Parts: sequence; C-alpha cells; structure tokens
Amino acid sequence: MSAEFEDVVKDLDGKLTQVESVMDIEALRQEVASLEEEAARPDLWDDPAAAQKVTSQLSHKQADLRRVGELRQRLDDLSVLHELAQAEGDPASKNEAEAELTSLTEAIDTLEVRTLLSGEYDPRSAVVNIRAEAGGVDAADFAEMLMRMYLRWAERHNYATEVYDISYAEEAGIKSATFKVGASYAYGTLSVEQGTHRLVRISPFDNQSRRQTSFAHVEVLPEVEEVDHVEISEKDLRIDVYRSSGPGGQSVNTTDSAVRITHQPTGIVVSCQNEKSQLQNKLAAMKVLQAKLLQRKKEEEQAEMDALKDGGSSWGNQMRSYVLHPYQMVKDLRTEHESGNPSAVLEGDIDAFLDAGIRWRKQQETDAA
Repeated sequence: MSAEFEDVVKDLDGKLTQVESVMDIEALRQEVASLEEEAARPDLWDDPAAAQKVTSQLSHKQADLRRVGELRQRLDDLSVLHELAQAEGDPASKNEAEAELTSLTEAIDTLEVRTLLSGEYDPRSAVVNIRAEAGGVDAADFAEMLMRMYLRWAERHNYATEVYDISYAEEAGIKSATFKVGASYAYGTLSVEQGTHRLVRISPFDNQSRRQTSFAHVEVLPEVEEVDHVEISEKDLRIDVYRSSGPGGQSVNTTDSAVRITHQPTGIVVSCQNEKSQLQNKLAAMKVLQAKLLQRKKEEEQAEMDALKDGGSSWGNQMRSYVLHPYQMVKDLRTEHESGNPSAVLEGDIDAFLDAGIRWRKQQETDAA
C-alpha cells in the first residue's frame, strides 16, 4: 500500500510540475508584481475602464498564483504526513493521508483542465440561457431539468447564482430561463455545454406511457465587463413592462415590474422578472442584452469566436443525449464520454462531462492549427 501511495504522489507531483510549466509560474509572478505596481498608482482611477481592466487581471492572476502555491504546499505536506503515519503505524493519520490524497488528485486534475481555458473570455462569469425546443410539454419539462442540473452543479462548487428570468410553460416546465453563474472561469467551463440536448424517456405526460424524445437548447455567454464598450443607443430599444407570472401563467406580482427589452436593429429580445422592482429588472435585462450583443460583435470580428454559438462546424447541433428508457445512459456525442447514472448527472454531477468537453475542444483547436 505504501509503495502504491508513493507512486500516486509521484504521478501527482509530475502532473503539478507540468501545470506549473504550462502556467509559467515565474512569468506569472512577474505579471502580478507589475499589475500590483499599476494598481497602486494614485492616478489609476482617472481612467475607470483601464482601472477596471487592471484590477480584474490582477485579481485573476493572484488567484491562479495562490491556487498553485497552495496545491504545491499541500502535496509537500502530504508526503510528510504519509511518512509519519507509516512510522507511527497510526490508522487515523493513515486515513487522513489517504483522504487528502483523494482530495489533492481531484484538485490537481481540475487545475490541469483549467490550464486549457485560454480564451479571451474564459476567466469570466457565465450567463446561461436555456429554452425548450421540439417535444411539447416534455421539452418544457426537460428545459427545467437542465436548469436545475446547472444550478445544482453551481451549488456543489459553492458558486453564486442569480436567476434573471423564467418563462413558465402552461402545463409543466419552462419555456426558457436565463441565469448567471458568478465564478471565476465559469464561462470557460460551461461554454462546452452550448448546443442542443436530447432527452429520451417514457413521457410522464402521456396517458398511454409512450416513449418521447424532446429537445432543449443551452446558450452560454460571457458576462460583460466595463472594458467591453458595448454601445447601446436608447433609441434602438423598445421596452415593455408587464406583470411577473409564475407556473401556469398565474400572476405573482400586483405591479408591472417585469421588463422585456427588444433591441430593434438586431431583433434580440431579453426579459427579466425575478427582481423586486422594475428598475432592477431593467438593469438585469440590460446585462443580458449586453452579453448577447458582445457575443454577436466578437463573432463578426473573428471567425474563431464561432465557438460562442452552434454555428461552428466543430460543434454541430446535438451535443448530448440523456436516455432514461429503454436503458439508462447519458452520452456526449462529441467526446464519447458517458455515464450510466442519469439521475446523478441531472442532479449536477457533470464535472466529468465538462472536463472531457474542455479537453476535446482544446484538441479540436490544436488539430485545426
């Protein structure tokens, strides 16, 4: 057991060393020092946009440096803990060392995947939009299942979430939903979820218990930051207000606080009804509109940003199937990664799918280069 333990630690050390090499830790330290000098300048906030960019970059790079340093320290401490446990023959210390080994393995694997997220927007929070597609009430129900899946995933990782809007279907489920996952690299991680998801099951809404195939679409956008300069003219907007509605279309508010904004030049429509006031809903809807316009702008500027939409040839339409009948399986159609436990996946256990998707995308980029 001791030799096996040491072999795993040695493999982890090699993997972490490779991560440190890819991240170029010494260069990262120099970048942090340079950004700290910039951030300390007394005239920094004379240019708010530039200041926002500096402080944002500094925060991200400090977090990366701290994370690698902590993992390296934990790995060094683990070797000492294991040696002590072996020398003293203490079962409690041995169990502690094995639990830490498991935890470190997961953390270093996650960091290894993080090094593959090198896109311009990857470090940002994510705005996720889910909408029901073909399949009637089953599709609406599936869309709600997907929303729950992502929210539970965020909860597992202690990521903050904020629901901007939910449009409920009449019988069950949702027509669409928009929410934010507020965490570093949430966009880079969740962007591989973009595309059409397919559910096959015995429909709980069919009185003859027939098998039904339904579809839902997932769109993932990077959160807009002040430095993005997304220009929106008030004259290009049509703003409608209405009463918030809950399941079955019933009114959940006695005032017209919900807001729908139509960007007339592009036809993009966004809405928000989950905040308490009309002003708050308008501000939230504008954030989503800015994210959608940023997406469109960048796609026009550079062809490689096609990955933000399904239009890229490397993505295709359907990206994952969830089969609940006649057998149990979730399978990613791009990476071939699969799970025989759909219940766990739909409860937010999607990290293995996310990791496989990120590795697959990096491979696609490498092959195309």
